[in-house]
Amino acid sequence: MLASFSMLLTLDDRLIEVILLSLRVSLTALVFASLIGLPVAACLAFTRFPGRKIILVTFNAMMGLPPVVVGLVVYLLLSRSGPFGVFNLLFTPTAMIIAQVVLVTPIIVSLSRESLESMRDEYHDTLRSMGATPTQAISVLVWDARFTLATAHLAGFGRAIAEVGAVMIVGGNIDHMTRVMTTTIALEASKGDLVVALGLGVVLVLLSLTVNVLVHGLRSLGEARVAS
Repeated sequence: MLASFSMLLTLDDRLIEVILLSLRVSLTALVFASLIGLPVAACLAFTRFPGRKIILVTFNAMMGLPPVVVGLVVYLLLSRSGPFGVFNLLFTPTAMIIAQVVLVTPIIVSLSRESLESMRDEYHDTLRSMGATPTQAISVLVWDARFTLATAHLAGFGRAIAEVGAVMIVGGNIDHMTRVMTTTIALEASKGDLVVALGLGVVLVLLSLTVNVLVHGLRSLGEARVAS
């Protein structure tokens, strides 16, 4: 354990490389998942159309998708015999980002949609009495829901940064290319090198605690704003 902390405190190049790649992949996936998920969530929250309930159920079900299944599907799509094999994306950070986007997007869609629907129901009469246009109403509701929307994104980031199965399949856990924290922990533990595994485990735990503290703080801010 002391050796693990020593590696972290001395900023071991090997650990830093893995940590930075993990953050780059997960944060990039979060950005793309947000660009996809927020408009979909707003559409589901503010409009009614045939098939809407089916879409809601689908996204809710996708929140529990097994990561290895997602990894396998993305692998088949990106493999040489797959429809996107010509782009040579398999076993690259891009493939890992794609897999994480698939895993994170349903979380952002479902949690954001619930938050926006709650705001819509709460402020519907007020906005209507003020004569707000649909665009103005959506802008106001999204702004007022910003804390809970941020919470949804933090939940998505937590899902992405802790992912191992999908990124292992599509990334290949290649040293200096696609090796992230979770896959490194799995590899080093299997080799018996617990120093590196524990060091990265500490980093993951700290990231998890940070995310949970931020979620709690944002939720408290949102509740305080509603109460005031």
